[in-house]
Amino acid sequence: MKDYKIQIALTSLCLFGALMVVAQQRIEIESTAILYKQVDTTQLYLHMYRPLDFDDQKTYKAIMFIHGGGWNQGDHKAFKRQCMYFASRGMITFSIDYRVKDVHGTTPFDATQDAYHAYQYLLKHARKLSIDKKNIVVGGGSAGGHLATTTAFWGKSKERPAALLLFNPVLDTGPEGFGYQRMEGRHEEISPIDNIGENQPPTIIMVGTNDKVLPVPTAKRYKSLMEEAGQVCRLVLYEGQEHAFFARKPIKFFIDTTDQCDQFLQELGLIEGESTITEQYGEYEVEVRIL
Repeated sequence: MKDYKIQIALTSLCLFGALMVVAQQRIEIESTAILYKQVDTTQLYLHMYRPLDFDDQKTYKAIMFIHGGGWNQGDHKAFKRQCMYFASRGMITFSIDYRVKDVHGTTPFDATQDAYHAYQYLLKHARKLSIDKKNIVVGGGSAGGHLATTTAFWGKSKERPAALLLFNPVLDTGPEGFGYQRMEGRHEEISPIDNIGENQPPTIIMVGTNDKVLPVPTAKRYKSLMEEAGQVCRLVLYEGQEHAFFARKPIKFFIDTTDQCDQFLQELGLIEGESTITEQYGEYEVEVRIL
């Protein structure tokens, strides 16, 4: 019995040590807030995460993330883990503030304008921020995924993101889509599925098969229209998952969607080396279909 108790103690110690190793491998990076826009008394910030070995004499590829919330609510911290992870992979990352209805009484068109201005700020201040303006990726979830796509077609600028990382995005704001009642009869101005052009960035879309905001048939139609326009569009389907699955427990969906983005960026030459997400957060198993 004594030997048995000793064995339990040793096993527990080993397990605790293993957990500590995993925790030590997770890279934590603090953000810096940069004012990119002020509307009356409302100040909007880019929250920047830089690699721990950041060198201001170098130029880095970048990602700008946009939180969701139906254009009604939400917070830049929604993409904090993704920002820290991709900063640990050598990119400079940003998560943005933008105006939302519940706080500012604004519309999806105001949110679209803010996302556009945030992206334009990065382009205009690329040298100061040590980023390569030709290699800025934009990503987002739900309404934030919608806003990410609008940076590729809305506004007067001809410069486009290098790629789009879309987590269950709103792709259709028309009568059969999401948010049509708030479109003021102008849905085609900001509806991604109605604005697929020849210069659309390579895109990855991750969505659960039970998502009601972005039904799978809509995602497949978007992919088909992208490919008809000669553009790259990867669709990753998560079996049985509902809207915003990637941001909820269990953590394996955060891990897998982040890994899918990492692999996609590797293929586009926008990130170097192998993914380290499982080294930082642990192994996982999920059921996905890649189209």
